[in-house]
Order: sequence, then C-alpha cells, then structure tokens
Amino acid sequence: MRRKDRDATGRFLAEGPQAVREALAAGVVVELFGTAEALDRHVDLVVQAGARVSLVTEEVIAALTETVQPQGLVAVCAQRVVPLAKHRLVAVLNEVRDPGNAGTILRTADAAGAGAVVFAGAAVDPYNGKAVRASAGSVFHVDVVRESDGAAAVGAARAHGLQILAADAYGDQDLDDLADAGTLDRPTAWLFGSEAHGLPDALAGAADAQVRVPIHGRAESLNLAAAAAICLYASAKALSRRTSPS
Repeated sequence: MRRKDRDATGRFLAEGPQAVREALAAGVVVELFGTAEALDRHVDLVVQAGARVSLVTEEVIAALTETVQPQGLVAVCAQRVVPLAKHRLVAVLNEVRDPGNAGTILRTADAAGAGAVVFAGAAVDPYNGKAVRASAGSVFHVDVVRESDGAAAVGAARAHGLQILAADAYGDQDLDDLADAGTLDRPTAWLFGSEAHGLPDALAGAADAQVRVPIHGRAESLNLAAAAAICLYASAKALSRRTSPS
C-alpha cells in the first residue's frame, strides 16, 4: 500500500502473526487476510478477528506484503490520529526519514515507557510497511502523533509541561552529567533529528539543553537509533527512581 493510499483511506497493513495479534489487541483491525495454512496455525487470531477474516491464496498474500518470505497473515488496520497528550516521556522525530530507524526508535520508546512518538516535519510515514515491521508491534502500543512542523511539536510538548532535550552529537551538555545533576528526573520530550543532517539550528536552539551521548571509545559517533535508545533509557531510569518509594 502506497503512502498516498494510506493517507487517503486512513488504513495501513500489518504483516505476520505478531503484528496482527497486537493490532487485534489494540482494536484497529478492519480486515484480516490469511492463507489456509496460516489461519489453521493461528486459530486464536481467527477467533479474535471473527467475521473480519478472509481466506486468500498465497499469491494474494505475496502481492499484499513487502517481505521476501510472507508469514501468511496480513491485517488491514485503521490509523489512529491523535494529538499529543500529557505523558512523562515523549520522543519527537524531526525529519527522520529512514523507516527502519523510525520503527526501531518507536519500538525503543515503547520499551522505555514513553507514551508517545511524534513524527514531525517531513518525517517518514509511521505507517510505512518497513517502519511498522521495525516497530515489532509497538506502533500499536504508544500514541503515534503527526505534526507538520517541528517547532509546533516542541510547543505542544512544552504546553504539557515537558522539558525539551535535543540529542546532538556536539551538544554542550553531557548526558551523564545531566543524569547526575537530576535534570533527567523531570518529564521530558527528547528531540531527535535525521541521521544525515541532525537537527536544524533553530529547532535545537529552542530546546532547554543540547545533549551529547558520551563516547568513551574511539568511535566517531553513534547511529540515531542507538543514541535514541541511550537517551530514552537514561530518562526512563531517572523517572523510575523519582517515582519509586524510598
């Protein structure tokens, strides 16, 4: 399904039993297509989907999917269009256009306990097939928010009382130092830019701090998904300590 079709219909495809299971749990499945073999193997999903199940051939599944070895199940899902709500931890992806990176960060944000991932500016469609697969079901667990302007995304986060921390390989603040100082104890929106270009100066400058992940070895830098994982988990750890009983 092409992006213009996803945008026009408000639908997207989720491939494989894991994604289908999560989509059913989220209540967004419109129709489930499956081969006879796959439907026999995953009777629990058939029962959950009920009348929404359609038996199709392997050729039809192959035409619907983008993977080399389809697993026989494809769900047509409804996109959830939601504004940014109040959360303690949020990831904002500004102009992040690689679907693998975007889906991986979405999965990591979910694992770290973030409540929302904002796709800002000309970011990749979060319902792109590769992004959905890379999210490993997390696209159904967190609020997926779209905002056409990065500055507006930052403004919305501030309106919900979040501090804005911009991940920047050359930032003047060290992540470990901020953790030690207690800065990460506050509800936070992490701002991430594209792998190739980073964040625009104006957007990075609008953050409360520009934060670098310390490099202790000889690597020049971290890739975007790895840096995002470190930042999000550092915040998750600090927030957990803040709310844990003494």
